Amino acid sequence: AVGIAAADDLWMARYLLQRVAELFMANVTFTPKPVPNWAGIGGHTNYSTASTRAPGGFETILKHCERLKSRHKEHMDAYGTDNELRLVGNDETQSFDKFSFAVGDRSASIRIPVKAASRNCGYYEDRRPAANMDPYMVMKMIVATTLFYDDVGKPVPVG
Repeated sequence: AVGIAAADDLWMARYLLQRVAELFMANVTFTPKPVPNWAGIGGHTNYSTASTRAPGGFETILKHCERLKSRHKEHMDAYGTDNELRLVGNDETQSFDKFSFAVGDRSASIRIPVKAASRNCGYYEDRRPAANMDPYMVMKMIVATTLFYDDVGKPVPVG
C-alpha cells in the first residue's frame, strides 16, 4: 500500500503545483529534457522491501539489481515519454540503452546509497524514470521485476 500511496501523492502534488503555477501565471513542465544542454528532470524512485531492510539485505538489493538489469528495456518502455532525451550518459545519468548499478554512483541506473552498503541493508534508487512517468506503472514494473522474476528475466512460478 505504501507504493500506491506514494503514487497517489505524486499525482496530487503535480495537480497542486499546476494550480499554484496558474495563480502566478507560470508554466510547469514534466518534460524530461525541457532545456537543451541542461540536466533533465527525472522521477527517481526509492525502493525497498522487508528483505532489503532486514540484516543482510544488501545481498537482496544486489539480486534485485540483477533482475532489474534483465528487464531493462521493458522498464525503459514504461518509464516516461522522451526519456531518451534525458538519459544520454552525462549530467549524472546513464545512457538510455545501458544499465548499471553501483554504491554511491549518481551516474548509475540504480544508485545504492553508501549507508545501505555500510549497514548491509536498506533501500536503493532507480534513477531511470522520467519526470513525466506514471508512478503506478513504475511501481508495477519495479515490484513485478524484483519479486516475480528471476535474475535472467523469466517469470517466477507463484503458488
